[in-house]
Amino acid sequence: MMKLMNSIIPNVVELFPDMIQALLETINMVSISGIISSLIGIPLGIILIVTREDNLLENKFIFNIVSKLVNIFRSIPFVILLTAIIPITRFFVGTTIGTKGAIVPLIFGATPFVARQIESALLKVDPGVIEAARAMGSSPLEIIFRVLLLEGLPGIVYSLTITTISLIGFSAVAGTVGGGGLGDFAIRYGYQYFKTDVMIVTIIILLVIVNLIQSIGDILLKKLSH
Repeated sequence: MMKLMNSIIPNVVELFPDMIQALLETINMVSISGIISSLIGIPLGIILIVTREDNLLENKFIFNIVSKLVNIFRSIPFVILLTAIIPITRFFVGTTIGTKGAIVPLIFGATPFVARQIESALLKVDPGVIEAARAMGSSPLEIIFRVLLLEGLPGIVYSLTITTISLIGFSAVAGTVGGGGLGDFAIRYGYQYFKTDVMIVTIIILLVIVNLIQSIGDILLKKLSH
């Protein structure tokens, strides 16, 4: 154990500035892509709920279009998506490498995931509550904002927690193809130089981040559930 620590510490100290920079890049990528994908994915999830059969704004055409688009993007492995939307990425941010080049694919990868997670969360809302609001004369928009989203808030928080954790994994994958962040740090300084200790430290950092996010999500979920 001591031998392992003695071999790890010198490399970590030497690469500490680069490691911190990679950590900040990961936080930046996950934060920006998480916010944008949520702003797009949550409305899509709501559309999938309210336009489905026997719901508030039943519309088979819109439901089928949105559902199929979500399914198409969800079915594409993230590594393939990174290369498939290179022209779109270059159009929006002017580059396909670095953290800027990774944000657009992360948004495309996370948005359909958010949409399905929100749909799943809102499906658990008691239909009786919605019917009661209808009976009281509430409009569809009032039911969406005052009943559906309010009742489904714990599920929405849980969904966004899972999405954020998934984005951390996606960002690590993006880093392996020049996307920056901890994934790029692990490949550049660990894998390419056969430094297993650097890989181990990177994994530990990712585990800490994931557990921190999950803990925050669990605390929020517990408070909202009460």
